[in-house]
Formats: sequence, C-alpha cells, structure tokens
Amino acid sequence: MSELSEELVLLGKVSGTHGIRGELRVTCYSGEYDTLMGLRTLFLRGAQGDLLEVEPISAKIHRGKAIVRLKNFASINEVEHLVGRDLVVGRSQLPPLDDDTYYWHDLIGLRVFTEDGTELGKLADIFETGSSDIYVVRSGGREYLIPAVEDFVKEIDLTSGIMKISPPEGLLDL
Repeated sequence: MSELSEELVLLGKVSGTHGIRGELRVTCYSGEYDTLMGLRTLFLRGAQGDLLEVEPISAKIHRGKAIVRLKNFASINEVEHLVGRDLVVGRSQLPPLDDDTYYWHDLIGLRVFTEDGTELGKLADIFETGSSDIYVVRSGGREYLIPAVEDFVKEIDLTSGIMKISPPEGLLDL
C-alpha cells in the first residue's frame, strides 16, 4: 500500500477485464483519454481507501473505454481483483490546462447562479455529448441541464466556488 501526501484526483474506474493477458477496461470520467495515456504511474483505490500504485505500460481506446495494461500483471487471474477500483492520480501528474479550461473534478460542487443572482443549486455531474459537455445542476428535487458553452456559462470562479450562467429563455423554467 502506498501513501500520497498530495491531493488525489479521481480519473475513472476499472470497469472490467479485457482479454486474458491482464488488460483492464477503464471508464474515464472526464472523457479525456489522452490524460490517462500520458501517466507514468497511477493508483488504484479500493473501497476501504487502500492505494495500490501501478505503472501502465500501454493504453489504447476500444469501444469508448480505455484498455490499460499494467507492469507486473500478465494474466486475467492477476487483475480480476482490481475490477471496481477507482483510478486516481496525484494532482501534480495532471498536465497544465489552457486559460478558461477546467478539469471536471474542479467544477463538481460549484454553486451555480444566474447572472441576476438566483441560485440554482450545485454542479453535481458533467457528461459529454457530441458537441459540448453538459453541466447537471441539482437543488432539492430540481435538476437543470446546462450546456457548457461560452454563450451560457459566463463566469467560473474556483476560488469562490461559484459559476454564473446566462441561460436562454425557457431553459430553466423557474
């Protein structure tokens, strides 16, 4: 078991095995498979929080999932116990982003307001579509789906934990 002093960032989950040579099928939560493919080490976190440090030796995309082969794991029998573990990395391993670009894990939990100050709730989830990401904002029993495009998302302030949006008429149905 390995210990890390820096913040761990959840990138995905081991969703199954692939073939008989010890490859893992990984669901990436951000949809950005390039980040996963560029890592030299990563951690697999178990349900009790235990960390297993592993070294990927290859990664490829197959049917919308990442297929990852790990050093020192050569058969399906050696990796079956890893299914269900979260794939996490230290924040310092993530590549820097361009201005006005954010990692999903930094956005989840932001309080979302309209430009006139109406609080809609918290950003609870993000999912990818063909053209743009969709922000899922929840408050109580209400859920709003906000396209993650510049026309609607006007400000993101990670320091204050706030996102301001300007939705088109009828999108929110307040």
